[in-house]
Amino acid sequence: MDHGVNHDPWISPFMKQCFVSLGVSLNVAAHGLVMGFAAILLPQLRRADSVIPIDDTTGSWIAAILGFSLIAGNFLVPSIMARFGRRTANLISIAPMIVGWFSIVLATNVTTLLVARFLQGLAMGMSGFLGPVLIGEYTNPKNRGAFLTLVSLTICTAVLFVHTVGSFVTWQVTALVMTGIVFTDLLIIIHSPESPSWLAYQGRYDECRKVFHWLRGYGEDDELEKLIAASKIMRETKQYANVQDSFVKSLRNNLAYFYVTLRKKEFYKPIFIMVHIYTLAKWSGANIIAAYTVDIFENVVGSDVNISLLIITLDVQKILSSFIAVFIIRKIKRRTLLWVAGGLNLFAYITIASYTYCKAHNLLPFDHPAIGILLIHIHVISIATGTIPLPIIIAGELFPLQYRSLAGGISMLFLSTNLFITMKTLPFLFKNIGIYGAYVLYATVVGYCLLIAWLYLPETKDKTLLEIENEFRGRSLSPEDLKSAQSLTSEHNNMNSRRTRSMVV
Repeated sequence: MDHGVNHDPWISPFMKQCFVSLGVSLNVAAHGLVMGFAAILLPQLRRADSVIPIDDTTGSWIAAILGFSLIAGNFLVPSIMARFGRRTANLISIAPMIVGWFSIVLATNVTTLLVARFLQGLAMGMSGFLGPVLIGEYTNPKNRGAFLTLVSLTICTAVLFVHTVGSFVTWQVTALVMTGIVFTDLLIIIHSPESPSWLAYQGRYDECRKVFHWLRGYGEDDELEKLIAASKIMRETKQYANVQDSFVKSLRNNLAYFYVTLRKKEFYKPIFIMVHIYTLAKWSGANIIAAYTVDIFENVVGSDVNISLLIITLDVQKILSSFIAVFIIRKIKRRTLLWVAGGLNLFAYITIASYTYCKAHNLLPFDHPAIGILLIHIHVISIATGTIPLPIIIAGELFPLQYRSLAGGISMLFLSTNLFITMKTLPFLFKNIGIYGAYVLYATVVGYCLLIAWLYLPETKDKTLLEIENEFRGRSLSPEDLKSAQSLTSEHNNMNSRRTRSMVV
């Protein structure tokens, strides 16, 4: 099967890249739908006439349980995408999302809501790691940053959409509408091809060339041949990957190679960098603003305003900022933009903390709701132009092909952990140390992660994935680099396969 590959000459390679990137982006946009839905769901459940009454603790679990299931999704997706392909993994990730939305529509108790949110988090954990990898492998280096930025744009659009729909209808009807979006994405992914990088790594070079030319045209054959050459080197190390070794022997080989691999700069450096980039992403405020929008407006601005209107205008501004970021990222280097956006994020945190502290202690000589609204909008600008798109872009560029599944999965564990921590603790922090104390804590974490990124993150703009990988390694990939052991990803997948069979038995 061609899996969406056709040869219509009137469709340009750029348009084909737009099509496949749309399928990936809509899948990742489910993050915005799920996170934004919490801002609709929780206030409605807190009402006296709610069919599912909740308290603050229950509400925080409904919002934060995504962090637990994200970890499960992180564990599942590397093996699936390495063994069965990126496209198959993308399709599989949609299933728990659809089931989750349908479960919310039919929910009559808190348990059902928690299970549904857990399933959605599982899907988010899979698509969150898979999305940047797929777009990085689908698109050419010149447009890769813009396409990866579109992911953040679709996330912001999704937040606006769910907030707008939820302002006019119940949370059950809102969930039903979200299900329709997921089905639309399913149709796009079904008609998308497999990643050429994965096909090359599997030794399916004719299919790789066919898909690569369909996506890129015939003007980038040099990158294609380098990709195939590097994949052949990697495959030479898998000579005994299909041999039925004993469990003890396989474990010993795996541990020995893992020890060797841990010392490779192209393996540990991207992980170290992405751990801090993902931590920065979750502590910069994107998720808490999407899920606790009402609480933040009430703490910063007050309750004597039209909060529903403010939420929609904030989401519109977020979309405009994300749209502008698409063009900015094409012009500005990754490191520069990260530093500027991160600095603005720090400024917003510290300013909001100072403002709310002075407001709570009657230290302001003058006050007006517009001040708080402006500060929140500045905060969102820093998020939409930098701390949302840049982690997605960088994740799609840093990881080497040989370790992309495993290294990405390890890094995503920290994203999941930080998501859970920030979502679960926000109500506690607001209640005990106030929004000003919470924002000072957030600013400290963001500042630390910015420092690490500034020291260790290389510039990746307009470089091919192989060039970035070679920069970490310090030289081009050669057979000597891989003689001592087989591919860690292959061994990792074999171990998972044996573990799965034993569990079935």
